[in-house]
Amino acid sequence: MEKWIEFYKNLPWYIKNIYFAIALFFVLWMLFFDQNNMFYQIKLSRKLSKLEDQKHYFQEQIQDVENTKEELFSTAAKKEKFAREKYHMKKDNEDIFIIEVED
Repeated sequence: MEKWIEFYKNLPWYIKNIYFAIALFFVLWMLFFDQNNMFYQIKLSRKLSKLEDQKHYFQEQIQDVENTKEELFSTAAKKEKFAREKYHMKKDNEDIFIIEVED
């Protein structure tokens, strides 16, 4: 028993302070044991970053589709050009040659 009393007396004053002990317990609880602990918050932050990247990508894709739609529905000549370039459509009396470049 005297061994423990001597050990307690040799501890620094701030460890013996009840407010320090409560604050330390609170910090440890919030970092590791709480439902929204530090590791979960980091995981959520990474997920949010991925979702924001996806949002940016899909906004660019939407803009590209809107530009294509605008080009397609503007005039009949542009419709024909679009169909020929994208879908390789041709008139009855035409031949189409597609040249593919190999890397």
